[in-house]
Amino acid sequence: MSKQVVILLHGVGSNGEDLAALGDFWKPLLPETLFLSPNAPFRFDQAAEGYQWFSLLDVTAENRPERIVEARRSFDQTIKALFSQHGINPKQDKVMFVGFSQGSIMSLDALVSDRYPLTGVVAFSGRLSSPQPYSQGNKLPVLLIHGKSDSVIPYSESQIAAERLSELNFAVEESYEPETEHTISSEGAMLAAQFIQKCFV
Repeated sequence: MSKQVVILLHGVGSNGEDLAALGDFWKPLLPETLFLSPNAPFRFDQAAEGYQWFSLLDVTAENRPERIVEARRSFDQTIKALFSQHGINPKQDKVMFVGFSQGSIMSLDALVSDRYPLTGVVAFSGRLSSPQPYSQGNKLPVLLIHGKSDSVIPYSESQIAAERLSELNFAVEESYEPETEHTISSEGAMLAAQFIQKCFV
């Protein structure tokens, strides 16, 4: 019997324990699901605590794609270590990435670079900044959730991502929350849980 696995990918300056709370919130709705929430591989370089997938120091729209490419090796090492530790075979098991902010950037990068046979992706408050070429989606489901009051990453970034992913034949769903800032709302969390349930059927 195949496993159902959700890998939670936190934002910059945070940690795996912080986003693990989302998995705890979802467990009653997804009781057969294994939730994993690793720390990003690098210490946050702008504070004494927290982790990052890549540095934001001097990051620009122009050099962000290069940062993402440089982060792929350490990201993949983190993911493959989880697979090994928990006996996960992504070719047989159903694996979903759920990211927030920088975790969403890395989730969407894994998606469009087709490095894993994913069942779906949920991206909260993220953006698609990976360099092309992109893989074809083949109707793989993607849910983008973003607050319209987000002052860290504008919700227009998710709108742009949705358009690009739809053009690539991903099955994109979107939700934009008028009052939500750069965070995961309870409404967004519930919507994501329902989406994950659909993907695991």
